[in-house]
Parts: sequence; structure tokens; C-alpha cells
Amino acid sequence: RVIPTHRPIQRKMLPDLIFRYSDDRWHAVVEEIKQMRKQNRPTLVGTRSIESSERLSELLNLAKIDHEVLNAVHHEAEADIVSRAGEKGAVTVATNMAGRGTDIKLGKGVREAGGLHVILTERHSARRVDRQLYGRSGRQGDPGSARNIVSLEDDLLIKYSTRVSKVMRMRYTGNHKPLPRWLKRVFDMAQKKAQNLAFDSRAQVLKHDEELDKSLPR
Repeated sequence: RVIPTHRPIQRKMLPDLIFRYSDDRWHAVVEEIKQMRKQNRPTLVGTRSIESSERLSELLNLAKIDHEVLNAVHHEAEADIVSRAGEKGAVTVATNMAGRGTDIKLGKGVREAGGLHVILTERHSARRVDRQLYGRSGRQGDPGSARNIVSLEDDLLIKYSTRVSKVMRMRYTGNHKPLPRWLKRVFDMAQKKAQNLAFDSRAQVLKHDEELDKSLPR
């Protein structure tokens, strides 16, 4: 059964922003961060790789936006950085939910401004991981928001929706503006396929273990 949350969830899921090119996605992320800073709201950005976090960090430096980066390279003060990620105007870039065991407390005036904003820059192969990232905002009844800003060049599509993603990339070649929102279904299908394959793989491992256990002498 579903266990209700301790307090009503106030998190707002904003519409996805989907781009043809990866670079356009990163520039859109920077622009969204700028908008949040104007509202005195903190932003937590989730990336799938060290390379992506470093790429975004370079763009934020060019835009003269102070930020913290959490990945396998910068991890020494992980818990401390995450604990300050809810301060007014703070910008934190994290890979695979670094510091996930640390609660993000909202700083003074942040709740009134709208709470923590979370940006997911690339879908994971398991929706569970995406939901963990969204769940960093709007905790314990606090306000907050989350948005996916993704690209047709993302690994999830290329690996698990090869033909469809190729057709879509060809169709929107040269388009640097946000693409139609119905393309979200392409990402949903690729993610579902990835989850099903992972489930089948785990089932095969379990079956092999059971067969091996039966064949061993007692």
C-alpha cells in the first residue's frame, strides 16, 4: 500500500524543455539558473557524469555565477556543501545525487521565494533515480519545483531508442529552440525499455544462481 507523506507535497513539476543539441540544453540550464537567482531561489542541478558537471561548471564560470560542484573529483566537503544548497541564490551541481543522505534546509527567505529548484539535465536509465533527484525539493511540506532540461543527444535515447532518436535528430536538424513537448514520450519509452532490460538481467542472474545452488553437492 501507499504510505502518505508526513505533510502535503507542494513541489511543482514544470514542463520538460527538450532540445535537439546538447549544447543548447546546457545554455538553457544556465539561463534557468539565472532566473532562479533573480528570484533569490537556490538551484540544485543533477548531471549523469563528471564530464557533464565540469562542462556546466565552465559555462557557469563564464556567466560569472558562483556555484559548488559535487562529483567524484570534488567530494571532500560533500555533506557540508549539500547542507548549504538551500541558501538564497545558491547553485549546486551534483552527479548522481551526491550527498543524498544530507537534508537540504531552506535558508532565510527561500521558502517565501518559492523554495529549492531542481534541474535534471539527463534522464537516468531508472526512473527511481530521477525521482530521488526531484525529491530533494519540496521536502517536509516546503515549496519547491523541478524540471527536466534534456537533449535528443542524451545517452538514454541513443542507447535504448536508437532508431526513433535518430529519426528525431534528423527531423529537427538545425533547430536550436525548445522542441515540442510530445517528444517527452520518446524519453519515457527509452527509460521504460532500459528498466525492463535491467529487470530481465536481474531475473536471469537470480535464475542462474538458483540453478547453480541446486547443482552443488550438499
